[in-house]
Amino acid sequence: MNLTDRPRRLRTDGIRSLVAETSLDATDLMAPVFVDATTDERVPIESMPGHERVPVDEAAACVEEVRETGVEAVMVFGIPASKDAEGSRAWADDGVVQEAVRRISRETDAYVVTDVCLCEYTDHGHCGLLESDAREHANLTVDNDATLDLLARTARSHADAGADMVAPSGMMDGMVGALRRELDAAGFEDRAIMSYAAKYESAFYGPFRDAADGAPAFGDRRHYQMDPANAREALREVRLDVEQGADVLMVKPALPYLDIVRAVREEFDHPVAAYNVSGEYAMLHAAAEKGWLSLEETALESLLSIKRAGADLILTYFAEDVADHL
Repeated sequence: MNLTDRPRRLRTDGIRSLVAETSLDATDLMAPVFVDATTDERVPIESMPGHERVPVDEAAACVEEVRETGVEAVMVFGIPASKDAEGSRAWADDGVVQEAVRRISRETDAYVVTDVCLCEYTDHGHCGLLESDAREHANLTVDNDATLDLLARTARSHADAGADMVAPSGMMDGMVGALRRELDAAGFEDRAIMSYAAKYESAFYGPFRDAADGAPAFGDRRHYQMDPANAREALREVRLDVEQGADVLMVKPALPYLDIVRAVREEFDHPVAAYNVSGEYAMLHAAAEKGWLSLEETALESLLSIKRAGADLILTYFAEDVADHL
């Protein structure tokens, strides 16, 4: 060993932070906000400790609490008062997200992103219109092309309400192009699109489906969300979204797919987002409650690893707590 080469010299206090290769700041984080049209009070989400569904009347106050930690951007998810086969409350002018976004935009300076999908609004819990016989077969199929128009209408309604960015998450082929055409035709050329460009059919989504009341009533989503076995396919999916006009590229989930985050970062020059999903959040909380891990330290290390892999921004349920620590 050549003892003149001692990396430990740069690990002492004083120099350690100066030579750190990766940094994390509150402004790198985006906080999810769940707005519930069915309640008049905040409702704790049992599977996601520290998070609540908030009524529309408290949406702006909730976002202001997020901003007080230094986090400047939020992603709004809605739980509607009613559901149907089409998910028509997703694009209703008086829908839960639309009403919440108007209040948040009017009463705060937050950067507002909205989730554009139908799963929380359909009575079957899938991310689009089902083909006519889909309920009768395990091999169900979402009608991709018929769903595009509904996603586009939803995105336009969010932009009308004041959303700064829309985020299509249904993994429908052509969804970014459909949204871009609709937004541009409506005069919203300045509204950005963050595509869930590589969204996997993952077991890590369980707590979110409790939070947003969006679990499928039957079947699963493997025929439109990505196979966890595939990496090359992710780059194909992302490339298609880039060609259709995506401004930001999302990988979801984050921690089990850091190789995908890195591959997207190296292949494309667009900003890369990663979704540190509900299951990643819940499992750290569960381990911390057992006394097996330090919640604060593991949360920070997890988010640093996502940044190190190449993410420019992270959508995470740890946003407020980690921002306070930072």
